[in-house]
Amino acid sequence: MLYRVLSAALALLALVTSRPAAQSLADAETAFRSGRYEDAISLYARLAEGEPASVAIVRGWARALAEVGRYADAERVARAHAESFPDSPELWNTLGEARYARGEVNGAAEAFRRAIQDEASDALEARLNLAILRYERGEREAALSEFDYFIDFYNRAESLTSEELTVVASAVRYLGVEEPELYQDALRAYDEAIDADPGNLEPRVKVGDLFLEKYRSGDAAKEFEDVLAVNPRHPLALLGTARRMRFDGEPGAAEMARRGLEVNPNLVAARVTVAELLLELEDYDAAIAELRRALEVNPSSLEALAVLAASRYLQGDVGGFDEARRRVSSINPVYAGLYNKLAEASARNRRYQEAAEFARQAVELDGKSWRGFALLGINQLRIGEIEQGKQNLEVAFRGDPYDVWTKNTLDLLDTFDDYSETRTGRFVLAMAGQESALLSIYLADLADDAFERLAGLYGYRPATPIRVELYRSHADFSVRTVGLVGLGALGVSFGPVIAMDSPSARQAGEFNWGSTFWHELAHTFHLGMSDHRVPRWFSEGLAVYEERRAMPGWGDDVSPGFLTAHLRGQLLSIGELNSGFTRPTYPEQVGYSYYQASLVCEFIEREAGPQALVSMLNGYGQGLSTVQVFRQVLAADVDEVSDRFFVYLEERFAGPLAAMRPARRLPHGENPPRELLAEWAKNDPGDYYAQLAFGRTLLEEDVLADAIVHLKRAKSLFPEYAGPGSPYWHLAAAYRKAGDLAAAAAELEALTGINEHEYQANLMLADLRERLGDKRGAAAALERIIFIYPYELDLHARLANLYADLGEWGGAIRERKAALALDPVDRAEALYQLALAQWKSGASDEARRTVLQALESAPSFEAALELLLEIRGSTEERPR
Repeated sequence: MLYRVLSAALALLALVTSRPAAQSLADAETAFRSGRYEDAISLYARLAEGEPASVAIVRGWARALAEVGRYADAERVARAHAESFPDSPELWNTLGEARYARGEVNGAAEAFRRAIQDEASDALEARLNLAILRYERGEREAALSEFDYFIDFYNRAESLTSEELTVVASAVRYLGVEEPELYQDALRAYDEAIDADPGNLEPRVKVGDLFLEKYRSGDAAKEFEDVLAVNPRHPLALLGTARRMRFDGEPGAAEMARRGLEVNPNLVAARVTVAELLLELEDYDAAIAELRRALEVNPSSLEALAVLAASRYLQGDVGGFDEARRRVSSINPVYAGLYNKLAEASARNRRYQEAAEFARQAVELDGKSWRGFALLGINQLRIGEIEQGKQNLEVAFRGDPYDVWTKNTLDLLDTFDDYSETRTGRFVLAMAGQESALLSIYLADLADDAFERLAGLYGYRPATPIRVELYRSHADFSVRTVGLVGLGALGVSFGPVIAMDSPSARQAGEFNWGSTFWHELAHTFHLGMSDHRVPRWFSEGLAVYEERRAMPGWGDDVSPGFLTAHLRGQLLSIGELNSGFTRPTYPEQVGYSYYQASLVCEFIEREAGPQALVSMLNGYGQGLSTVQVFRQVLAADVDEVSDRFFVYLEERFAGPLAAMRPARRLPHGENPPRELLAEWAKNDPGDYYAQLAFGRTLLEEDVLADAIVHLKRAKSLFPEYAGPGSPYWHLAAAYRKAGDLAAAAAELEALTGINEHEYQANLMLADLRERLGDKRGAAAALERIIFIYPYELDLHARLANLYADLGEWGGAIRERKAALALDPVDRAEALYQLALAQWKSGASDEARRTVLQALESAPSFEAALELLLEIRGSTEERPR
């Protein structure tokens, strides 16, 4: 009898508890749906003691066991029923699901067929499971034919349960690969399933997965949140949330996936997600350990094997890579997902050429891998193969028009017709036509200068031409980079292609587009020298370090927040520094990690010499790990260097660190009472924040002499800081109020020599320098503004006049051309001013051509006519 078999299983599994036996099936189902899985298992076990135990009880029991990863126990319970009732097909599908979760493919297929052939009450679900099994094993055509059955089933049925509608929707979703409009039908069927039983959470999870697959993360987030509001322990909703967080770059994705694993330690997909997150940290050993645990549960998991192949590949383990590929091919010889995973992992690790090649293998293996075509197109764009990339994205879009990344990128490519390309010897500068004429004036020279200086530093020259794209819309730059809006970065280097915000994409003073370009070009060198194997922390740190070496004031600088983070133990060791970029644990950590990494590079150069940085890049290019690179180049372990770095950090910033009072800082935006500030400033002259805050208060009260005393003291405590609200800014204001323009100018000079994007400070400094008769100093301030926000016509007119007064006609001509590029209302006047500068510089032929253009716009322009006569007269006097 069933009673004897199940009670034996209960004794073996110790599932019988002391709770009262009089529990209903509804109570068990409620416990299951709310995430009280152990309660549900106990209730189902109690109910199964009854004679006879219903199919619903045994199914529910097995399902609850499987939900927490007890697949072997679920299989035993289902098999016990099947053995006790050999003529009943009712538990064969459940048995098949438990077997499939453990990778027992043949046994699962046999169980699904038994349920279908003997017309079990859940035969429809068994039919879907068998079709999915065949699809995932490479029997694609047969599986698709099976999926077609579900459309007919839906059309014939008068009414369907929520479970049946979920099955139909899942089958139709698979058919979307052939007919993409069926994705909408699948979504409608899932919605019908939810309406039929709002308590059935499975269709909500599947809707979230579908949205995430199509890059609609906001919609996916809502679905997963709705599920977790009902069942906060739903393992697949927790996993879906983790994957959504990873997609959006939110911190905490790994922790969310591990929450799912706490509920179900054998959830293979969650192990795979954790492994992928570890790959982003370049922690290959830890990723492989997770994948081994996944494959212990299900040795036939194609997803786990594909990510294992990616891990081995990135690790440089050729044998392990080939073995993982072989295992995938033995299960499904046409599984394009293997190469798509390899492409994704390669791209996330900045190996874009290899990503494109893997994606190409995916579409060669499966001509309907729309994801493969999208990955191929995206990565071709990244390596500069624009037309080929567009063609493959169009193929991907025809196959799956609901892929938001593909659609957004194609929409962006349509705007390229409005872009102008300026070609130099080494670069192709692609910008919107309306600003190309202006920005190329500056970027062409800056790019050549940066290339030569970096080539000299590294002894390496990347292949040219390098394509540089500037986007007037940050959303467009974001789409170019990750396919969606919302990226926080300013620029990206793919190696042969650089994409970045144009200065018009941001408000004046938000960033320095010159230093951003220098940073990204440095990445092009680093990626090339290391064969795209340089770790994120080292590449970013070295690029920021190159910014600081490029121009005074460029690059990230130390801040009170950074030093406070150090005092609170929030800075990461060198071995952990990658996670500061990819898995930050607090909002400021990414920015702090950039600066910290640059200091590490500075420290390495100080200890081992500039060649050490070059040797490290070359070491990565040879396939060495960070541990091996440190031992080979620095003759030390990573942890040992990290310890010495923190000693260096504390020595370098000993004064400012001593002036920080982390415990005294108030939340951002809050100010202590004036009396308390005065007391702090008086009693603790070494407190940077107290001196600054009280000095600012006194400045607001126009108590200038005392304000200057406290602000100067704050500056002396932390002279390296020139960020928002620094002592330099407030001292400049105090000196201006006091009428000491020279002192104000000195403070602004110091400020702009540290802070790279201080638009207003440079503008104010230029005014002061002119009033003080220092035209060269005024010109220098305005030059700095060009790489912050170059769109003000007055900026270029002022700078042209200053250069004219200094007799520097090359600079004057450049600025007159810039003024013309801004399309001034009085174009004739702008042309005349350019012609005048050209004439003064001795370029009479150019001056004559330009003044004629002015006269075309304004034939009776008297000053232009006089200049033309002067030019002609001078030309006629030349000896022939």
